[in-house]
Amino acid sequence: MKALDMNDVDGRQCASDDLHGKTILLIVGGGIAAYKSLSLTRRLKERGARVRIILTKAGSAFVTPLSLASLSREDVFNDLFSLDDETRIGHIALARNCDLVVVAPATADLMAKMAHGHADDLASTTLIATAAPVLIAPAMNTYMWSHKATRRNVETLRRDGALFVGPDKGEMACGEYGPGRMAEVEAIMAAIAERLGRERLRGGESRPLAGLRLLVTAGPTWEPIDPIRLLSSRASGRQGYAIAVEARAMGADSILVSGPTSLAPPPGVKTVPIETAQEMLAACEATLPVDIGIFTAAVTDWRVESPAARKLKKQPTITHQTLQLVHNPDICASIARRDGQRPQLVVGFAAETENTEANARAK
Repeated sequence: MKALDMNDVDGRQCASDDLHGKTILLIVGGGIAAYKSLSLTRRLKERGARVRIILTKAGSAFVTPLSLASLSREDVFNDLFSLDDETRIGHIALARNCDLVVVAPATADLMAKMAHGHADDLASTTLIATAAPVLIAPAMNTYMWSHKATRRNVETLRRDGALFVGPDKGEMACGEYGPGRMAEVEAIMAAIAERLGRERLRGGESRPLAGLRLLVTAGPTWEPIDPIRLLSSRASGRQGYAIAVEARAMGADSILVSGPTSLAPPPGVKTVPIETAQEMLAACEATLPVDIGIFTAAVTDWRVESPAARKLKKQPTITHQTLQLVHNPDICASIARRDGQRPQLVVGFAAETENTEANARAK
């Protein structure tokens, strides 16, 4: 059992060289989400990839060529008619010498150019000249994402073979809420690994988890107090999602049972959404038998015994409200004690605020 401090509940995938020998061409469009391209570049380099970058004119309003060049340790290209760049590299060379093109963020304008075959700058010209697969991470205002023109362009790009990751639903930089947020770096890395990492080698052994069935729980649970309010935790789900993606890339049949999060379902991973602890236990039982069970979810320990059917309103004469709580099931323990269906390997996580190791061992 691994113990986690509360400050570490998000987790991260371990750095590895599973993308060694792969070249990613990253096209950074213009939008506030361009800041995520810095983290994406760093993560790709950590995992052994070569990252070459095209920064659009609009993208350079949000991130600088120097920042991207420092992280990628490569030149950053932005001018279709640069004599120096075209002499040394050229957009055709950029288009040809890569294993995958990642457009992140992909703005509505950039996707419109891609869908209609425009070629009026370095990014759009390279996209129309490449034979490599293209992964698109859209990022835009929710009304722009929902606009009929954008929907037509997305369908055109899908028919043309483009892959998509996201967008996620959430609060926009403009303050509005809805779908349109660029997918988190973890989700983009998962999509890249799904496309390029299927045949990677681990310690000389190809896909060491091939043929194994793996269950991962992630995220918080929501326990209703009334139709409006709930008991929960601050868990983001990222650690469990990263483990499910890693297991999938290593060949496992990966199943993710997830509480409510802002993360997009990882490509290639069967994701079962739930809200309450009882729903999570039922979903886990429905996946059995599995070979490995990894329980990272921050399950709410208690639930209200009888949630109110209507919103509990404040009453001027009442200064205290009593809630009758009952224990939720211990999902890790419940699965580990299943007669004849216990996974061969069971891993539990403990989120603690103090005495981390001692509390985890006691659990």
